[in-house]
Amino acid sequence: MEARRITDILRNGQPDETVTVQGWVRTKRELKGFAFLEINDGSSMANLQVILNGDLPDYEPLLKQITTGSSVEAIGLLVPSQGKGQRIELQPSSVRVYGGCDPETYPLQKKRHSFEFLRDIGHLRARTNTLGAVFRVRNACASAIHQFFQERGFLWVHTPLITASDCEGAGELFAVTNLNLKEIPRLENGEIDYSQDFFGKPAYLTVSGQLEAEIMAMSFKDVYTFGPTFRAENSNTSRHLAEFWMIEPEKAFCDLEGDMNLAEDFLKYVFNSVLNTCPEDLEFFNQRIDKTVLATAENIVSNQFERISYTEAVELLLKCDRAFEFPVEWGVDLQSEHERYLAEELFKKPTIVYNYPKDIKAFYMRLNDDGKTVAAMDVLAPKVGEIIGGSQREERLDRLEQRMAEMDIPQEELWWYLDLRRYGTVPHAGFGLGFERLVQFMTGMNNIRDVIPFPRVPLSAEF
Repeated sequence: MEARRITDILRNGQPDETVTVQGWVRTKRELKGFAFLEINDGSSMANLQVILNGDLPDYEPLLKQITTGSSVEAIGLLVPSQGKGQRIELQPSSVRVYGGCDPETYPLQKKRHSFEFLRDIGHLRARTNTLGAVFRVRNACASAIHQFFQERGFLWVHTPLITASDCEGAGELFAVTNLNLKEIPRLENGEIDYSQDFFGKPAYLTVSGQLEAEIMAMSFKDVYTFGPTFRAENSNTSRHLAEFWMIEPEKAFCDLEGDMNLAEDFLKYVFNSVLNTCPEDLEFFNQRIDKTVLATAENIVSNQFERISYTEAVELLLKCDRAFEFPVEWGVDLQSEHERYLAEELFKKPTIVYNYPKDIKAFYMRLNDDGKTVAAMDVLAPKVGEIIGGSQREERLDRLEQRMAEMDIPQEELWWYLDLRRYGTVPHAGFGLGFERLVQFMTGMNNIRDVIPFPRVPLSAEF
């Protein structure tokens, strides 16, 4: 008989049904003539209680094998539970131990463990309540993202992880090479001879799939990427990862307003979907991690987002009686403290700031008629600040060439990007969203390393 997921049994299982359960023992409690097991298979926060009767074959040797952390299979009848907090429990006619677990060395004991400690045992931490809930929410969030775009006819495109240009000049890229690092070939002037490398030129892990998504949008209108990106930023903070996932939709025949509408609809859809899919997990986060998790989600789903221009935002920040760490003036990039003040305290709901100064934004953003600002937008959320960044792209060839020249971006490296403006150019727009930041925001988890199964950070590439 095929095993059923515990979440399905707890919701839909009926007394006198015969079921097979497979999972890991969370707790064992022995009484005279019988024992209680709590079994979990990762499908839900709740465990299934399994009662072993003393008349079970090989009862005594079986009890010795079963310890916290061991993996088991139980086959038997569901019966109404006599205890509080559960509707049904399992009375097995047979129990099999797949893998034992040494109780003396098993690191997950019956006590509260710090998240720092759990990161050191990344191969086991998903068995805890908190990390189990995180990864179920992450899964539901990813599913909702695909559903949102697929329902709207977007094409999912797989953009390359290896790129040959640092087009935004960030300088925080991981190099990809096939050269022998012990004997690096060099030119006469001492520079590395990349002609002998695998791609014949410097190559890097991508920081964004946006430019390639623009290529695909010029054929399919509406596309999105959802995949890993990399940043060699030597930053040991609770908000940075060296490897993270990005969602980047790109929409042809779309302007800045359409981009803002898409971003707002996207966040509302994903939050609403996860609220419906993982209510027990979100309730857990609301009780144990951050008591504002459910209120924050409801704020996203229920409110129309505020929309203000960058200029209006600066004026509001200058008028407020707040002493910010970073002074505000027109032309500076808004810091997290400014963004959180606007969304958290002033408007008390998600806020979209648009039309940023061109000098603090990327070359590909569309220049506005004032010549000073570009058609960029950021979605600011309470508690986190910026969660989405996007723009209408510059579709006019002459303006794009001018911006690239101003920012010293070599046009020969992006000849294909310029070609898109030569052959059937259209207004188009898109945005980027860091997936882990979204999951962190949803769950209230303090550290981004705890919302991805295997975090990659400076000096750490374990598991």
